[in-house]
Amino acid sequence: MRGMQGSQGPNEHETVGAYALGILDDAEATAFEAHLAGCEWCAQQLDELAGMEPMLAALADLPGAQGSPAIGESLSARPSSQLATRLVDEVAERRASKRRRSFYMVAAAAALIIGGPTAVFATTGGDTTSVAAPSPTVTPKSTGSAKEAFGLMSDRVSATDPNTKVTATVAMESKAWGVSAVLELGGVKGPLKCSLIAVGKDGSRETMSNWSVPTAGYGIKDATTEAARNPLFIHGGTAFSTDEIDHYEVVDSTGKKLVEVDA
Repeated sequence: MRGMQGSQGPNEHETVGAYALGILDDAEATAFEAHLAGCEWCAQQLDELAGMEPMLAALADLPGAQGSPAIGESLSARPSSQLATRLVDEVAERRASKRRRSFYMVAAAAALIIGGPTAVFATTGGDTTSVAAPSPTVTPKSTGSAKEAFGLMSDRVSATDPNTKVTATVAMESKAWGVSAVLELGGVKGPLKCSLIAVGKDGSRETMSNWSVPTAGYGIKDATTEAARNPLFIHGGTAFSTDEIDHYEVVDSTGKKLVEVDA
């Protein structure tokens, strides 16, 4: 017969409310289910809580997380007052903890987006903790203003592959973190997944940007749609400095080189 196992820590018995609400993560839920299989007390409490999830969730969200006597008295079946108070407190704390974790993750992501490759700082519990930012591997910008940026860059190199007939022009601009670039690509049909690669003079390679080519393609002069007749403009970036780059390559997802452009 199952019984309340003394070897289990008290926290496992106190997790029944959070489990009933479904707010445990996968690891926590699995651990509690293993405990539940051998604990009659938790099984009884879980039975009492059946169908009470909306009420318990509402109580947890009230100021002070202590609930309302009027709501409590309206229940035809409910746990003891001490159990209800403890479960509400537990649910409120777990929800607050999840909200805090979500807030700090969103804040860190926002700081990265706004500040670029710099250190991100988050405040937790009154302490300021420095979170190391990723190394300055450049994430390409949105292509919304790529054509405009291309027009502002005077340092350009171009090439057309004699076999694939793909044409590429790479416009470049030196930055403190490396090289910002805009690729103009034409004469390519899809469907393809492509990448712009910067190849260093030492042979090392860095991916500057990735994109998909639709079936109609880009820069196809006799295409039936304007979108297919226009070339593609897309941002890219590399941590290489300009004097470290030997050439650029546009390759498809299989590694086939579509065009190579000397730096």
